[in-house]
Amino acid sequence: MIPKRLFDFLDYQLEHSPKEDMFAAKENGTWKKYSTNEVRQLVDSLSMGLLHIGVGYQDGTLEGRDKIAILSNNRPEWLTLDLAVQQTGALLTPIYPTISPNELEFIFNDASIKIVFVSDQELYNKVQSVRAKTPSVQAVYSFNQLDGVLNWKELLHNGTHDDHEQLKSIKNSIKPEELATILYTSGTTGFPKGVMLSHKNIVENVLNVEEIVSAVANSSDRCLSFLPLNHIFERMVSYIYMYIGVSIYYAESIDTVGDNLKEVKPTLFTTVPRLLEKVYEKIMAKGRELTGIKKNLFFWAVGVANKFELNKNQGVFYNVQLAIANKLIFSKWREALGGNVKAIVTGAAACQVRLLRIFTAAKIVVMEGYGLTETSPVITVNRFESKGRSFGTVGLGIKNVEVKLAEDGEICCRGSNVMMGYYKRPDLTAECIDNENWFHSGDIGAWVEGGFLKITDRKKEIFKTSGGKYVAPQPIENKMKESPFIEQMMVVGPERKFTGALIVPAFANLKNWCEKNGIPNNSIEEMTKHPKVIEFYKSIVEKFNPQFNHIEQVKKFELLNSEWTIDGGELTPTLKLKRKVITEKYGDAIERIYADDQQP
Repeated sequence: MIPKRLFDFLDYQLEHSPKEDMFAAKENGTWKKYSTNEVRQLVDSLSMGLLHIGVGYQDGTLEGRDKIAILSNNRPEWLTLDLAVQQTGALLTPIYPTISPNELEFIFNDASIKIVFVSDQELYNKVQSVRAKTPSVQAVYSFNQLDGVLNWKELLHNGTHDDHEQLKSIKNSIKPEELATILYTSGTTGFPKGVMLSHKNIVENVLNVEEIVSAVANSSDRCLSFLPLNHIFERMVSYIYMYIGVSIYYAESIDTVGDNLKEVKPTLFTTVPRLLEKVYEKIMAKGRELTGIKKNLFFWAVGVANKFELNKNQGVFYNVQLAIANKLIFSKWREALGGNVKAIVTGAAACQVRLLRIFTAAKIVVMEGYGLTETSPVITVNRFESKGRSFGTVGLGIKNVEVKLAEDGEICCRGSNVMMGYYKRPDLTAECIDNENWFHSGDIGAWVEGGFLKITDRKKEIFKTSGGKYVAPQPIENKMKESPFIEQMMVVGPERKFTGALIVPAFANLKNWCEKNGIPNNSIEEMTKHPKVIEFYKSIVEKFNPQFNHIEQVKKFELLNSEWTIDGGELTPTLKLKRKVITEKYGDAIERIYADDQQP
């Protein structure tokens, strides 16, 4: 039986490739494994426990279906809860653990969240900080054992015959076309939008991509999971792993990924470019620590890899050089990733071609793809086979999904992967899904060399960091301009590691402050370059930063010496920022923000 609802994937694995280690996670320093059968029992017990406390379909309408929130790191309990909630007819609403309290409050109220699951004390405290303003929340459960906090295991319910029959009846009544989950993503206003995805949306995306992943891994393989599961990319890939029978091992944290890779020895893992950049930076830092012939050999090998081209025979001499580089240097890179990695799947932001080239030369295939939460998510992806890959592109379209470019180059797609719409926002839904069911992505693209899609620009002002996180500049700029010392501001950071900003001070107010603090103020340049002024602006920025998610917080900035004007070309007649003009005009200042490319 081919799965039609997300929870069917668990039954499918139980029938076709039951495992001793369907899930595994570190507990008290050792890997605890959960078999497919154990997961089946846990999921059903949790489903019945949720039904016992009144969670489920209620009246069957969208508003009548209970919404369950989860704020947690990746762990076996995450997908266990996901599957259990689905079986009750309720809706899981995953939330980034790094979310700001303001956005958390908005989501709880917008979705009328009934029950919340958290992983630890810190996230429990965050949820408690907004409880007074979120009346729909009835209870908060923790995965970790916390004093005075309900534990998720208290919900587990073995169930009577009638309980099992009730659960079976509910499962049978759930149709593939029904809503499965609501995923909140950042909106242009700064308030998140709830993307509604049905079982069919995600299941068919899984089935349309499965053969691409099966070219890399099979039921005897392991993966390492560390990208946040509240992102549709990692969650959808987890269902592919279930379908193929790949064991899912959960990294303890982002900081332990390096050690966990060596322990788990995965065949593949998913990541975002920022993390790939970090891996590369660590490798290069170790290379710089070498001395003598070892150092020369290391950088010679990197130089050879830098010349690598896909699907092109560069001659015997180059091939011999690359073989030597692989044997002496790159074999150690592969060992650092566990020794078994065949491929890394990356998405959510553009990956540097330089990294793609070097890792591929080092026999570590990087499969870059493209998609959005609204498309469940995959639209295109580079394949494992070299003929199905092209550096600098996001790959070829997947089966059963149509892709076209609009007249202005905007990427549009149509298929069963396109969302049901935005929760409670038919106006926003109508803006991006036209009457022929084409979803308009807001990204500009071009077709290159035989069907490969290349992302060339962002249609909207929202940008992604290299870590794949969305940043909406306007809310940040508008909030920080509340300071009497900030006249104008433009947030920067597309495809960069962190969010930065160009700041035009309110020069009159700054001059007064300098006079009061005994700081030279004979010229604007003298003021903006003074260390105490820079520290003062740092304190202003840091005062506002807690109102935003971690990725939205301004880490570094440059103070400019002149205002942006209509005459200067930086502002439109209605005084809106011409972002492209400012980016070009102040390119040097932006480069200084990212000069050493190190996040403070």
